[in-house]
Amino acid sequence: MLRTGHRHAVGVSLVITLACLAGARAEDWPCWRGPRLDGTSHELKVPLHWSPTNNLVWTVALPGAGHASPIVAGEQIFIAAALPESEQRLLLCLDRATGQLVWQRTVVASPLEHKHSLNSFASSTPATDGSNIFVAFLDRDRMFVAAYDFAGNRKWGVNPGPFASRHGFCSSPILYHDKVILNGDHDGDSYLVALSRADGRVLWKTPREHHTRSYCAPFIGEIAGRAQMVLSGDKCVAGYNPESGALLWIIDGPTEQFVASPVYSHACGLVLMTGGFPEHHILAIRPDGSGNVTQTHIAWRTTQGAAYVPSPIVEGDCFLVISDSGVAHCFEAATGKLFWKERLGEEHASLVSAEGLVFFLNDKGVMNIIKPGPQFERVAQNEISERCFASPALSEGQIFLRGEGHLYCIGKSR
Repeated sequence: MLRTGHRHAVGVSLVITLACLAGARAEDWPCWRGPRLDGTSHELKVPLHWSPTNNLVWTVALPGAGHASPIVAGEQIFIAAALPESEQRLLLCLDRATGQLVWQRTVVASPLEHKHSLNSFASSTPATDGSNIFVAFLDRDRMFVAAYDFAGNRKWGVNPGPFASRHGFCSSPILYHDKVILNGDHDGDSYLVALSRADGRVLWKTPREHHTRSYCAPFIGEIAGRAQMVLSGDKCVAGYNPESGALLWIIDGPTEQFVASPVYSHACGLVLMTGGFPEHHILAIRPDGSGNVTQTHIAWRTTQGAAYVPSPIVEGDCFLVISDSGVAHCFEAATGKLFWKERLGEEHASLVSAEGLVFFLNDKGVMNIIKPGPQFERVAQNEISERCFASPALSEGQIFLRGEGHLYCIGKSR
């Protein structure tokens, strides 16, 4: 990444402002699923092998627990955590070089919500635009979103709407131009909302029809010649105009609840999604339609290998996904042809990629590094000494892994 001040954000698309200036081969990891919102990295020399004595820069114990992924901006790492015993939800800032805690802020202090056993009280990954950090938690029965500067000063905090779910809370903020966009699908009056990055006021709020919980962070990109925000949830897959929140197209179903974020294949022009519950599906969608396109714009579909929680990835001509139970599948993205399937271990972290390789982090902390293609090819396998549910972050040749109690920096010292 090019560096200016705190690395002001510019996305790879002309229409997307994300979190740091796009450089040749070095990037920050500014939000959920990285600088392109799809798990891909342009990093070179990402480590393929590590152990307690090799390629481990540091390991630090984190105050609090959670499943939120770390984000990286310049020399700082930001991460969300919770202290259940004191009912505090935290935003942490760590020094990238050493892992030492720089500051800790209590964002919310409120009674713990009911949640699924595989969820946490700090599951929403923060986002940064290079000047401020945006973070979301549940505050009793409402979503709470706050902005902090890099020194830890709160700039604003707002409650954009209600949120009720017996599975708990997760809504990772996504940045677009001057907006902070969040998914408010829940078991009540569901909505999508865009807040002003400057002061938190509501810029648009789009109601959702079916009032059904989902935890899918939207994918925003230049898709089929227009800026689109695509997400699964509320018993549908839909594309919206991220500037206004207006619906562009919608596909009914294919099931009720969703967690995994969709991805887009530039090579074949398809949006690819996996989900959900109670039925599991994979859909490949032509995103150039208008209105209800359920009968006309599904390019291919399968129930084989579908995931509920882990988000998939597109790498080259391949679409890769891993089921929660741990079976990885590699499909040809354009056609849905199955290339291979392989058991890699129960997994809830989402997939990331670098240099044409895909990183699968299973719940036991084992990282399988796979080369996509017609045949299964494992390049490396490594593990850390604790369970992992958070998705990895990649930045400047380093991998950041969050375990149940520690954060690991893997690679070479900078």
